[in-house]
Amino acid sequence: MTVIVRELRPGNPADAAGFARIRHLALPFMLFTPGSVAYDLEHAHPDAHYQPLLAEEDGEVIGTAQVGLVYDSPEPGQGYVNVYVHPERTGRGAGSLLVRSAEERLAALGATRLQSWVLDAAANRAFAEKRGYRAARSAHLLRLDLANGTLPPLQPPPPGVELRTAADFADDPRPLFTLDAETLLDEPSDIAREFTDYEAWLAETWHHPLLSHELTSVALVDGRPAAFSAARTDGRTRYGTVMTGTGRTFRGRGLAKLAKNDSLHRARAAGFTDAFTGNDAGNEPMLAINRWFGYEICATEVAHVRDLG
Repeated sequence: MTVIVRELRPGNPADAAGFARIRHLALPFMLFTPGSVAYDLEHAHPDAHYQPLLAEEDGEVIGTAQVGLVYDSPEPGQGYVNVYVHPERTGRGAGSLLVRSAEERLAALGATRLQSWVLDAAANRAFAEKRGYRAARSAHLLRLDLANGTLPPLQPPPPGVELRTAADFADDPRPLFTLDAETLLDEPSDIAREFTDYEAWLAETWHHPLLSHELTSVALVDGRPAAFSAARTDGRTRYGTVMTGTGRTFRGRGLAKLAKNDSLHRARAAGFTDAFTGNDAGNEPMLAINRWFGYEICATEVAHVRDLG
């Protein structure tokens, strides 16, 4: 049996479906659909040089890799390669071929440091370390049973605070871009990022097919967006909060918790049964909030870093 690696072909529904299927099997705590896979490739910023890769064994897709440059980092040369293989097709060389192909591609683009997220299992960590990657920070993936769990009751907003949804900003989402950009600066990460390109944010975030404007809740203070909880869904039963944050001048008032609770209640009312989120393992304030909601850790990923050349 022969394993090959090739690029995911734009506009090819079978490729996008194969990528989404492997990601769902290997990483069921994150949301991918064929539509989102195709959209990510079509609308990636040119400077990201984003290219998903597929590993095939005798025509069957058994592995995937997300490969690109972190174009919005103030530190040049940052790249990433995230490899996931079908859980029943490991040990056939697909992961090694994907890593090698990704590294060659990124090195040719001038990348000097690569980051790869690896599920926290002995075999996975050994795979990364064998290829020169060293462990860095870790992050928890969490799940909440929306169908059977008990959410904290909704509380009325305090005076001067109003709860809205992202749909209310359809005519002008720039205030949400400003808030998202501010909160990103304080997000725990080994790679600094900055949102400075409004048009890129519109394409990659605001118009993303998984983003639910109706389930993304925003807390306004005196009419100004102060905190938010951004929600993505697969359009069926799975819902995830991909960013919850508060503007620096509004912190310490419980606004992020208020917005997230509103979003979770909306999601449950809309029929979603599984809620997912992720947290840096060292972000204890946000982990405490998620424990308060009833989230439980279902997996942990460890970022691994390798310097090139």
